[in-house]
Amino acid sequence: MTRLTRLCRAVGVGLAVVAATLSMTQVANAKPAQPIDTSTITPTSGQVFLVGHAKGVQKYQCTTDPVDNVIKWKFVAPEADLVDDNGKLIVKHFAGPTWQSTADKSAVKGTLMASVPSPTPDRAIPWLLLSTSPADGSPTTGLLVGTKFIQRLETKGGTAPPAASCKAQTLNKVHEVPYKADYAFWK
Repeated sequence: MTRLTRLCRAVGVGLAVVAATLSMTQVANAKPAQPIDTSTITPTSGQVFLVGHAKGVQKYQCTTDPVDNVIKWKFVAPEADLVDDNGKLIVKHFAGPTWQSTADKSAVKGTLMASVPSPTPDRAIPWLLLSTSPADGSPTTGLLVGTKFIQRLETKGGTAPPAASCKAQTLNKVHEVPYKADYAFWK
């Protein structure tokens, strides 16, 4: 075995030991996610009758704010498919914000009541509580008829792009940011 081979092996073993030590140090120093107080986003009456797991995008447009004349990202609309625990598509979520049953076209519109920051360590959109009303033209019978509240929970992703990416070159462009969330429908 040559001296060069022995040296390379020794350096490789040393690097592996350093990497393992650093990774264990990072795990030991990692702080657990802070527990979230969901009391402000939980209805005081009623019960959950449907849960949908959403996968989609939050759309943002680079625009000039008319108030302060600053170029920044503005939320435009969500677009997501909600599936049940078996992966079956049950609800479409889109601008309004609106949720529409894929089975019977019943639909509700949401109005924000409360919001709390997501507890996840990655960048994620807030958790919400929305009150609901029937969407225009929605049938009077169906899956979502009678929905009183919707909670958005367990969010991942969906936050606006970095502020620096909204500039004159991207003005009026729409950027779609992937997100996931759970939606609980209450009656």
